[in-house]
Amino acid sequence: MKSNSSEVERFLVARGVKPTPNRILVAKQLMIYNHPLSLADLEIELDPMDRASIFRVLELFASKDLVHVIEDGSRSVKYEICLSVDHHHISDQHVHFYCEKCKETICIEDVKVPEVKLPEGYTLRAVNYVLKGFCPKCGKG
Repeated sequence: MKSNSSEVERFLVARGVKPTPNRILVAKQLMIYNHPLSLADLEIELDPMDRASIFRVLELFASKDLVHVIEDGSRSVKYEICLSVDHHHISDQHVHFYCEKCKETICIEDVKVPEVKLPEGYTLRAVNYVLKGFCPKCGKG
């Protein structure tokens, strides 16, 4: 994924987000990993940036559709960068797997979220599709 600051700046500007130093750092960190990260994960990675600053950036990114917000049942929201050029759509979303042993949330990118036909009048904005069990490294528990 993108890794240098100028590429991250272009990514943010293209999506209508002013590239401040904190926003660049958070976006860059999210791009490094191939799995969703929690606020606590980012706080460790981005030390000494404070929790409130990271949270404000994540909230902005969520409002601008720069991240997918994943609730995996771990009581900790996870954030995953959305590299889609035209903001994220339901078709961009993929399945996530939450390992109940190692507590990691893993992207299963080659399995797309199934389409759900809603009754007339409903507008779908987000999908949270998480499978739970044990990952290959944790075995059968």
